[in-house]
Amino acid sequence: MKVLQPIRSGNKPFTLSKRLRLAVLLGIIVSAHAVARDVQSPSIAPLAGKPDGFVPQGWKLEYQTKGDLNGDGRDDLVLVLRDNDPANVISHDGMCENPFDANPRVLVVAFAQLDGRYAVALRNDTLISARESPCLADALEEGSVIVDRGALRVTLSRFASAGSWEMGSTTYTFRWQDRNFMLIGYDNFSTMRNTGVVRNLSVNYSTGKAKISVGNVSDDRERTRWVKLHTQRRWTLDQIGDGFEFSRSLPSVE
Repeated sequence: MKVLQPIRSGNKPFTLSKRLRLAVLLGIIVSAHAVARDVQSPSIAPLAGKPDGFVPQGWKLEYQTKGDLNGDGRDDLVLVLRDNDPANVISHDGMCENPFDANPRVLVVAFAQLDGRYAVALRNDTLISARESPCLADALEEGSVIVDRGALRVTLSRFASAGSWEMGSTTYTFRWQDRNFMLIGYDNFSTMRNTGVVRNLSVNYSTGKAKISVGNVSDDRERTRWVKLHTQRRWTLDQIGDGFEFSRSLPSVE
């Protein structure tokens, strides 16, 4: 029996992203512990017979879904694992949610094997970043990670209860190609709650084109244009980094 070997991963110590700037502006840095402590990436079993077998000690299985991602007719596993450390549930004296859960997550994809077990094809610690402010809502919810028509789709939501009028979501679509999960689609939806301005950016990396739309919630009129991407570069899931920070090759939405 041939078992898939684990391939390249984006695992490294969890660190902070630029979204911490919002907390600085709001004056709600909760503690040195909350903003400066790196959490070491956990060890995950390369092979297991069921989803629970991939959960490291001290972690929990937060979300799971199934679907054929590599075209072999067998349902593969997509798991979101989350640290369950009480020390990362942060109490503070500032605004918004108190306490808030800053435990990090790991995204795992495991391909079904002929013997009924699953082998890790991807583990990534960066795409779904940990919460850094009690005023930023959790980016992940039920249904945020799905398998759709053989592709892996991850949606990250944005909402700030203080400090920003913007809300929206970013969706990444990946397909298994050349032994990597390649980015084939990027969709960003944004609404300004104060002005009602709505912006949409939909990038198709397979065709090299992007659809840009701008409108307002107060009327049905929408300005739409198509543009050609200036680069033919393709990204793997591990090359994206923080899902909230990815903007390379993306045209502006004005």
